Amino acid sequence: QVRLVQSGGGSVQGGGSLRLSCVASGPSFSRLSLAWFRQHPIKEREGVAVIDKEGRTNYADSVKGRFTISKDDAENTLYLQMNNLKPEDTNMYYCAAAVWDYDLGTPPLFPSLFANWGQGTQVTVSS
Repeated sequence: QVRLVQSGGGSVQGGGSLRLSCVASGPSFSRLSLAWFRQHPIKEREGVAVIDKEGRTNYADSVKGRFTISKDDAENTLYLQMNNLKPEDTNMYYCAAAVWDYDLGTPPLFPSLFANWGQGTQVTVSS
């Protein structure tokens, strides 16, 4: 079982930047595949970015070129740097972790593949 504790987020004007952090405790951090998802109250959870244990990344088309996912294995911490934020990025953001026993190639962004979730943090972008 992996425990994930998020920090960061908040309110910013359009064009601004925010960074989300997610500290993991439990099994070896270096074995984890990690991701960020976001969810509006009336919509399905949407994959934002993922980084697997090999460091391969994948992004939703809506955030490519604006968001960067990274991790610090020494600090057991996952990050999401969000630049050029837009009002449509307003959402609750969740970090997620999984141990994948197989090489999935380009890491996928399906919520069902992640068993461990953070508590969520709100990001609000005003126009």
